[in-house]
Order: sequence, then C-alpha cells, then structure tokens
Amino acid sequence: MTQSQPQPQVIEVNLERLERIRDVLAMISLGEFNPEEHLIPVVNSDAFSSFEETINLFARQLHASVQENEQSMRKLDAARRELEEKLSTIEKQRLAIRDLSTPIIELWEDVLTLPIVGVVDTQRSLEMTERLLHRISQGKARCVIIDITGVEVVDTSTANHFVKMVNAARLLGTYCVVTGISPFIAQTLTQIGVDLRDVKTLGSLRDGLKECFLYLRNHTAHRAFESSGRPG
Repeated sequence: MTQSQPQPQVIEVNLERLERIRDVLAMISLGEFNPEEHLIPVVNSDAFSSFEETINLFARQLHASVQENEQSMRKLDAARRELEEKLSTIEKQRLAIRDLSTPIIELWEDVLTLPIVGVVDTQRSLEMTERLLHRISQGKARCVIIDITGVEVVDTSTANHFVKMVNAARLLGTYCVVTGISPFIAQTLTQIGVDLRDVKTLGSLRDGLKECFLYLRNHTAHRAFESSGRPG
C-alpha cells in the first residue's frame, strides 16, 4: 500500500498585494527604489506575508548594495580627477624644467645663444631643435651660438645631434657656430671619428660672439655692395 503524496497548499492572494510586489520590482529595475517610500506594507499575518517580507529584505539589501557601489564610483571618479590634476601639474613642471634646462637667450641683436648643460639624448635633442627653430622663425635671428661648455661627455650620438641641429638652423638661413669645445671633448671627437668640418667650432662663447659680429658685418657689407653695383 503506497502512501499518498501531500497535497500542495493553496494560498489565495488578492490582486492588490501582487500589484504592490510588481510595483516594488519595477522601482528596483528602474533604479528608483527608496526603502523609505516603496517597501511593501505587510499588514496581513498569513503564509503570503512571509514572501512579502522576503521581497522587502531583498529590496533593502539591493538598495544598500547600489548605494555602496555608487559611493565607490564617486570615490573612484574623485581619485581619477585628482590623478589627472597631478599628471597635469607634473607635465607643466616638466615643461618648465625643460625650458629652464634649455634656455634660448637673445645675446645680441640678430644673435641667439643656446647654452646646453647635461646629457643630450635623442628626445632632448629633438625638443631643443624644435624650440630653437621656432625661436629663429619667430625673431628672424641671423646667427645662433650653440654653447656646449656645460656638456661633460660627447659621444658619436651627441655629436650627430649637434650636427643635425646646426643643419636644421641653416635651412632657415641662420648662421650657426658651436662653442665651448674643450680640449678633452676635441680629443674625444677626434678619437671616435666625428666629422665636424662643416660646422664652425670655437673655444668660447666670446669667440662665438665675435664670429657672429664678423659674419653680420660682412653679410651687411656684401648686401650693400650688391645693391650699389646694380645697374640703374
């Protein structure tokens, strides 16, 4: 003889209670749920009321999780903005340091000087060349003195950077000289076989300035001679 299966319990629930549950779930899905306003009022003491309380518990926990997540997102957004501000400040400081480490000085009318101190790598060379060409095109400088007195070590790569810088300035019609080549650097350049025959090199900044004055005087006299010699 088989034991009969228990019959499932049937609970009668009016439509209004089901609609209240539907409204709470809709508020949750729309992100508009507020536990102070939208919880299901549990007024009955029957089997269905435990389900209503479970829905309320779920809604409260979900709301708390959403609030915590939003708070975390706000903190992350604030941290991101702070990081962006710090990176912006660092970039401004880097540019300021670059400008201080590579000043371009108007030494005389039509004469600029670029005193270089420290190590010259590819990136720094590109930045110096870019700033120098921009300054030449701005002021129409006719002479540039690249002074490397503050450069302690010159290798093949560094020397090539200087040659490229001089050639780039020449393309803008500017006369360039390199000064500050010490006996040690001259010996090093000779040993490593760097060819600077196409670059005017002088020992001191003073010599470079004299050379620029001579160039400007000769250039002016040559232009005056050409103008006076033209047929009327």
